[in-house]
Amino acid sequence: MPPTTTPRVTAVDTYDIRFPTSRELDGSDAMNPDPDYSAAYVVLRTDAGDGHEGHGFTFTIGRGNDVQVAAINALRHHVVGRPVEELCADPGSINRDLIGDSQLRWLGPEKGVMHMAIGAVVNAVWDLAAKRAEKPLWRLLAEADPEWLVSQIDFRYIADALTPERALELLRSGRQGAAERTATLLDRGYPGYTTSPGWLGYSDEKLSRLAREAVADGFTQIKLKVGADLDDDIRRCRTAREVIGPDIRMAIDANQRWNVDEAIRWTRALADFDPYWVEEPTSPDDVLGHAAIREAVGPVKVATGEHVQNRIVFKQLLQAGAIDILQIDAARVGGVNENLAILLLAAEFGVPVCPHAGGVGLCELVQHLSMFDYVAVTGTTENRVIEYVDHLHGHFTDPVVLRDGHYAAPTAPGFSATMRPESIAEFTFPDGEFWVKDRAGQQHTPHTNGAAA
Repeated sequence: MPPTTTPRVTAVDTYDIRFPTSRELDGSDAMNPDPDYSAAYVVLRTDAGDGHEGHGFTFTIGRGNDVQVAAINALRHHVVGRPVEELCADPGSINRDLIGDSQLRWLGPEKGVMHMAIGAVVNAVWDLAAKRAEKPLWRLLAEADPEWLVSQIDFRYIADALTPERALELLRSGRQGAAERTATLLDRGYPGYTTSPGWLGYSDEKLSRLAREAVADGFTQIKLKVGADLDDDIRRCRTAREVIGPDIRMAIDANQRWNVDEAIRWTRALADFDPYWVEEPTSPDDVLGHAAIREAVGPVKVATGEHVQNRIVFKQLLQAGAIDILQIDAARVGGVNENLAILLLAAEFGVPVCPHAGGVGLCELVQHLSMFDYVAVTGTTENRVIEYVDHLHGHFTDPVVLRDGHYAAPTAPGFSATMRPESIAEFTFPDGEFWVKDRAGQQHTPHTNGAAA
């Protein structure tokens, strides 16, 4: 690139990072019995001379990285050469250009592998913008001008449910009391719940031990994976309920395993154990199916969202009264910009947001979105919790911190997306140190909750 006095993005580097979580059955569920938690990871480099980089990623469970990394690489030409100041002042500009690439849009539009790749790049831009502003992302968003936030949102296809004018009203109203809520957040944190006891491949003994530890750690809700075998689910739900007692909420998660009639029958069979919600009871695309399930299984709530592919499907779920709990994912849709739209849609319909997390770095990312929602949109954490899974956090330079079942508010600038260089070097596939040793048959213990030893 020729010399320039205007700092620009000089490179978009990608990495295929995979952790061997399947060997301990961490993350196992009825649809995904052997996940290797992985990140298709992207770093935006600049010549600004301030040392800041933009980090982002999208989550897969192993071989999906092959196509996700290729998809991110296909976006590189949209990013390299962009002026850094302009990019950080208007992340919506790159969001619009990436989504508007007509040849790539044909692969979607706004869904699937390309849309997740767009989300990784867009999130990296927001990470860079927050670092340059010297603020954690949640605070950058919460303190932003409402008019500017509205300018970051694409209202195409959702204006029948949420207009820019109404979004502006919600954001202006949300500023009232924001300073007090920021202080509360910094003091107390944001409530979480844990899925760590509930992986489908765990023994009853491990489930019991981890559920007991979760309650001792201050969590007021746990979640169990279900859907493979009803008798097993009845036994596991009974075991968990006996351990946690009647006052701790217990959610169940089928990971899209069932047809609509199966979801109704199965959820009713587990109703004796007082599940708070049933998550992903059927295909995430089946809006009317979720509505039918919700009508049939009450008072058990219906939750979904981690595989919902864009704001339009979320809009329809809300319009149809199909869900009680909306579950955003920081790396599934088109990045922060689209998640702003989804948070405002949920606020407009009065549906609480309880994000999906876990995975590689998903807890690190989504905490920022929930904290922004609390401080500057809804003003409440009532019936709102962020999922927490105790895996892989130590591989990040700014890992989540849980205190008494609450996410501590991040204070470091950025989106908490930066992975430790030594972890990237060790777990990059196929030539990182771990994978080279693994192919050679050498003994090497994977570290699922810390930087590599």
